[in-house]
Amino acid sequence: MAIAGILVVVAIIIAIDVPHMLRKRLVKELWIFSFLLLFGTVLSIARALHVWIPNPLIWLTFIYKPFSNLLKNLLT
Repeated sequence: MAIAGILVVVAIIIAIDVPHMLRKRLVKELWIFSFLLLFGTVLSIARALHVWIPNPLIWLTFIYKPFSNLLKNLLT
């Protein structure tokens, strides 16, 4: 039921925004809009199916942890 609700909301968003973009010939914006909407839809459906989605903060911590440790060692 949740997936059907997500798809209904996505269809409403498309019905509201896409015709305006097509009339104004905003092709680049339409591609970006489509990509982001698809990405958000996939994440929402995955979340509705209880699929574990990693937190982006984990990746940032992984990237910046060595730099943080280096600064900590230099300053202590």
